[in-house]
Amino acid sequence: MTQTPCTMLLGFCLLLLAAPLNARPSASGALAPEAVERIVRDVFEGDPAIRRSALERLEARGNPDVAPALIQALRFIGDDGRAIVGTLEALTGARPGDRWHEWMLWQEAHPEIEPFDGFDAFKADIMAAIDPEFRLFLRRGVKHEIRLEEIAWGGVVKDGIPALINPTHVEPPEADYLLDDELVFGVQINGDARAYPFRILDWHEMFNDVVGGVPVALAYCTLCGSGILYETEVSGRAEPLVFGSSGFLYRSNKLMYDRQTNSLWNQFTGRPVVGPLTGSGIELKVRPVTITSWKNWLKRHPDTKVLSLDTGYDRDYRPGRSYGAYFASPDLMFPALMADAQLKPKDYVFALRAGEHDKAWPLSDFEGGRVINDAVGDLDVVLIGDSASRTVRAYDARGRDFSAAGDDLESVVAGGEIWRVEEEALVGANGDRLPRLPGHIAYWFAWSGFKAGAPLAGN
Repeated sequence: MTQTPCTMLLGFCLLLLAAPLNARPSASGALAPEAVERIVRDVFEGDPAIRRSALERLEARGNPDVAPALIQALRFIGDDGRAIVGTLEALTGARPGDRWHEWMLWQEAHPEIEPFDGFDAFKADIMAAIDPEFRLFLRRGVKHEIRLEEIAWGGVVKDGIPALINPTHVEPPEADYLLDDELVFGVQINGDARAYPFRILDWHEMFNDVVGGVPVALAYCTLCGSGILYETEVSGRAEPLVFGSSGFLYRSNKLMYDRQTNSLWNQFTGRPVVGPLTGSGIELKVRPVTITSWKNWLKRHPDTKVLSLDTGYDRDYRPGRSYGAYFASPDLMFPALMADAQLKPKDYVFALRAGEHDKAWPLSDFEGGRVINDAVGDLDVVLIGDSASRTVRAYDARGRDFSAAGDDLESVVAGGEIWRVEEEALVGANGDRLPRLPGHIAYWFAWSGFKAGAPLAGN
């Protein structure tokens, strides 16, 4: 999420984050909440003497509840002489390192450290200094089910990565900009086939569209390698939700937002986590989406529509121009703990998203093109995929055991019966249909972090 540079970062020490608060003691002699908040804000002052005094007072107070604010300071104002780090070490007894990244990982591992009263307002002011529009998401008293201190600025302002809304599509002959081996997100609903090229979605990370009469949004988090197709019609709401990119991250995962309520949503879980819809019980329904090459998608769907380069935005849509270096690196760009080391953080998995039947398979299991039969609880699953193009489709096998019927994986066989591999179902010779199951590709760190209870194939 660092596609657009932001020069505001270095000016934090010169900002007045809020009106002065009186640093008065409480009746017990301890500092009142508003006094603690004021001292924390003094850490961001441009005068080194004021900053040094504030850190000394916080250290003398001896409460680690200010650690989340100091970790913010470590990122935004620098730490000549290790004054901030030294205060963090004294308050927490921890020594993860001198960098913001290392302290964010420590913070994720220590949920018992709760921020001081007023941290929500402090965080809102810090972020509003980057973009005033961030006040739509963060404010004093905002409802939340994730830790506000773990919300990280992703390097862009609100809608700095602009979502596509009802984008223009063209016929295949007009998509002559595409190369055969380029990857696309392929979607088919009710016979309506669409191709959304990576070279465009890498820049936009979100589309809101209607496919086959169904309002959907592809929430694409480039940082966690996952493009998840959600239905956007929600029970009890008159209009489908329309999503955009907030500019915030949570554990290296995009926090998207809906334009109707300005609630923040976890891209990976499809749940609202900050703002008015928090606690509503809403969880977006996942739809199947296919990653494949443009050549293969066009072969299977010659009547497909293709996302047009005419998006209304001026971007360099050549392949790999946006996140090429990140995709090629084994490293994460933003902090996220790796509690499960069964795979490397950026190993790809195919994630089955069938509610209580969630499960992941390493993409490497599909090397050379494979048909895999498996069971997730009482659900029989057949997976058909090829790791070379990151293509995996999952279907409800209903007790059948399948094998490949040819090298191209266009059909499979079970009990001597041939079944065509289609986007919405496996289709038997007599017209029987085995429905497609929802799923998507993702990096292992994201799946293991947000779906820690779901199994990994082979374990």
